[in-house]
This record gives sequence, C-alpha cells and structure tokens, in this order.
Amino acid sequence: MTITPESIQQQLSSEDLGDRLRAVNQIRELDQSTGFELIQTAIRDRDTRVRYAAVSQLTSLGVQDRDRSLEILRDCLLNDPEPDVQAAAADALGALKLTQAFDDLSQVYHRTSEWLVQLSIIAALGELGDPRGFELLEDALNNGNELIQTIAVGALGELGDRRAIALLIPRASDPDWQIRHRVAQALGRLGGDEAEAVLEQLARDDVSQVAQQAQVPQESD
Repeated sequence: MTITPESIQQQLSSEDLGDRLRAVNQIRELDQSTGFELIQTAIRDRDTRVRYAAVSQLTSLGVQDRDRSLEILRDCLLNDPEPDVQAAAADALGALKLTQAFDDLSQVYHRTSEWLVQLSIIAALGELGDPRGFELLEDALNNGNELIQTIAVGALGELGDRRAIALLIPRASDPDWQIRHRVAQALGRLGGDEAEAVLEQLARDDVSQVAQQAQVPQESD
C-alpha cells in the first residue's frame, strides 16, 4: 500500500487504535512540512500512546514552524493529563532549544510529583543552554531520586556554567559509579585547573568506565 498524506489522514481518523498508531509512524515517510501538518492531528488524539508518539516526533518535525511548535509543546507540558506526554513535550522543547518555555519547564518541575516529568525537564535544561537553568539544576542535585541527580550532573556539564564545578567536585566520590561517570563527563566539558585535578583522581577510579571517561580528551563545543 502506497503511503500518502490522504491515507495517513484517513487512518488518523480511524476508530481503530492500531490504525492511528500506524499512521503516526508512517508520517516519518513523508516530507517534513507535510508531516508537521499531519502530526498536529495526532497530538490531539484521545489515546495517550498516540499523543506520546506524535509529541515525540516534534523533536525533529518542530523545526518546520518553531513558533507553532512552542505553542503546541507548552500546551502539552502544562495541560496534558498524562505524565508520559508531558515528559515527551519537555524532551522536544529541549531538543528544539525553545528557551521561551523556560518558565513553564521550571513551573512544572516544582509542581509535579511525577519523577519522569522532572527527569525530562532536567535533561531539557542542559540542552536548552539557558543560564537561568543553573539554580534549578543545582536543586535537582539534591532530588531524592538518584536518576534525576545523575541526569542533573550531566545537564550541568552541558549548560557550561563554570559555577557547576564546585557543585560537582563532591560528587566525584559518590558511591554510585554512574554519578561519578557523569561527573567525569561534565568536568571534561567544563575544563579548568580544578576540574583537571578531579579528573586525574577519577582516572584512577576502580570502575573502568569512570576511569576511561576521565581520560577522554576535552572537546571544545
């Protein structure tokens, strides 16, 4: 069966969930401009799985109209009842570097009890590269969820604010090797004498992944 915008639109209107999920996947076969128009129908679907799949595609399709994408993603982040969809919206906002949504991301991070949404927001802040994210990432380092702490360490490295070095140094001796690994990545990005001294320590870590990461040459962004 030939995939066309018309065939996809028809499936998106189907009562059958499988048809609608298939249609969202087939949107990838179309040119991005057409795909962007069609994906907006799927984002309004009544089923969580369809909305999640559609919002996730805005990570790439959203470049077609960044203003409209910002409007759609903010609505999903703030108003969708499902945490999976909210998390996907945060992911897409970060990938598209839509810094205009910073206040919304901060608001949702503080009000939600859903760890998955918080995790996606913290990851997005690193991608956004907005200096306003520093305080929120600092707060996330003390989150009770260790996975969120780990993502916050990496996001601080991506953000590039050298104030993070003082926050990361104590984490170099964290009992969780995955946090130490992220610290090595982050300090490698941030650079400087203090970071280099800690990287030398981490290069002797008992866990080979940490030691190897600490020896990776610094790359300039």
